[in-house]
Amino acid sequence: MSSKTMSSSSKPKPKPKGKVYVKKATPKQPLSTAERLRRLFTSLCAQIDGGHFGNAIKTCDKILRLEPTDTDAHQTKLFLLLQTEQYDAALSLIDNIATGGHAFERAYTLYRLQREEEAKVVLQQVKEEKGDDDRAAVHLEAQMSYRSGSYDQAVELYTQLLETAELHSEEHTDILTNLGAAQAHLDFTTTGFLHALGALPTSLTSTIQSAPPPPPPSSQPSSSRAVTMTTASSPEKDKEKDEPKKPRKSRLPPGVIPGVTPPPDPERWVKKTERSTWGGKRRKGGGGATQGNVSVDGAAATTTGATKGKGKGKKK
Repeated sequence: MSSKTMSSSSKPKPKPKGKVYVKKATPKQPLSTAERLRRLFTSLCAQIDGGHFGNAIKTCDKILRLEPTDTDAHQTKLFLLLQTEQYDAALSLIDNIATGGHAFERAYTLYRLQREEEAKVVLQQVKEEKGDDDRAAVHLEAQMSYRSGSYDQAVELYTQLLETAELHSEEHTDILTNLGAAQAHLDFTTTGFLHALGALPTSLTSTIQSAPPPPPPSSQPSSSRAVTMTTASSPEKDKEKDEPKKPRKSRLPPGVIPGVTPPPDPERWVKKTERSTWGGKRRKGGGGATQGNVSVDGAAATTTGATKGKGKGKKK
């Protein structure tokens, strides 16, 4: 092989002129369902740790669209709905879960929706399944007792929880707060109101039992009462009409004192030469025209002059 052949073969081929052909990128393969679920659960954990509960609920919906029977996604979404106080949505989710369960969550949701009677029935079922010593059920029962006014039962349940709570824990602090509130209400209903009545004067306490209840408030007064009120208020209205109204301070210019500052000149808007206090000589012909007025004589003279000038300019 000659040197010319070697040199020609080693040279790069010239690029074709005109259109440039770009090599198409190979399309990415779609992710499998297992890989998509793994990534969604990773995002879900990060969102819950960051406190982004609204986005976490949307991620749970994406997971349930891929895997409708995922128990972890159902449980997590229910927890998030309760944390964000979306109790209607939480109750609907509990009803739609095919596996059932979540009786305690149902009782708590009904309690927060002010449906205490239904909540009591469900809570009784929870106590039968898990026993009377279940701490979550005891907590909820104490709250329901406090709301219904059974303060003695609430104090008893909170005392039971306080005996088994871990010292210096968050639960221990919450139980002490709730126990104090229930005990304060119980003390007032048993003895507190008696001390309050004893502090009242005798003239008032002697008539409490025999005094009739106050009449219900009426929206419209009776005719006699209306006449009395009208008659009583009429002299005052007549007196107000006779008295001159004082000028409001907001309408007075700055520096003006009513009764001290002299009133403004009534002719302040009239031309100086036409005022009654003008001492100089007046012009003949009415002293000139103000702005917006036109003198008839002056207009006629001007028109005549303009006509004559125009006629002189014409060639015969």
